[in-house]
Amino acid sequence: MKAKEKFKLMNICGENIIIAEGKENIDFSKIISMNDSSVFLWNKIGNNDFTNEDLANWLTEEYEVKYDDALADCKDLTNKWLQAGIIE
Repeated sequence: MKAKEKFKLMNICGENIIIAEGKENIDFSKIISMNDSSVFLWNKIGNNDFTNEDLANWLTEEYEVKYDDALADCKDLTNKWLQAGIIE
């Protein structure tokens, strides 16, 4: 998987959100709110290819979480990101 281009992580009024850049992409129904761990993962992937296993490994290195739990959470997260259209 890989993050799609033209999406930017921003902090607006203390809320971390992903928005599409450019006037043609303004659609406030497509703003994605991110918690601290999803922000951490979004910053880790950058423009690189990644797998759910990569995400789970990064989570277990950064947070006190079991690998199996991290992997399940990452699968849910990437499914949400795919549905939102911010990764491919």
